[in-house]
Amino acid sequence: MDSRVEFVAVDNPYATKLTIHILAAVAQHEAEAISERTKAALAAAKARGVRLGNPRLHLTAVNAAVAANRALADRHAANALPLIRAIQAAGAKTLQGVSDALNARGVPTARGGDWIRPRCATS
Repeated sequence: MDSRVEFVAVDNPYATKLTIHILAAVAQHEAEAISERTKAALAAAKARGVRLGNPRLHLTAVNAAVAANRALADRHAANALPLIRAIQAAGAKTLQGVSDALNARGVPTARGGDWIRPRCATS
C-alpha cells in the first residue's frame, strides 16, 4: 500500500486503494484463522495419540539417503581401486604404506580427508 504505485486489478478493475486494503486485511485475518484452526486440530489429534506425519515417508527418505551414500561410496571405491593396485604393484606391502602413498599423491578419502591406517580390533 505504501509503494505509491498505481495498478489495476484485472479481476476487479474498479477496486480502489481502500477496497484493496480491506481485501488484503480480510485475507490476512483468514490466513491467521486457518493457521490457528490447523494448530488446534493437530494438537487435538496428538492428544488422542494419533501419530502425526507419514511414517512411510520417513522410511522412504532414509532408504533413499542410504542408497545415495552407498552409490557415492561405490563410485569413490571404483576410482580409488586402480590407484591402490598400482601402489601395491609399486611395492607397498602394508595398509600404512598404501595410505601414505595415497596421501602423497593428494588423493582424498570419500569424505575429503587424509588416509589413515585402519585400526585393528586387537590394537
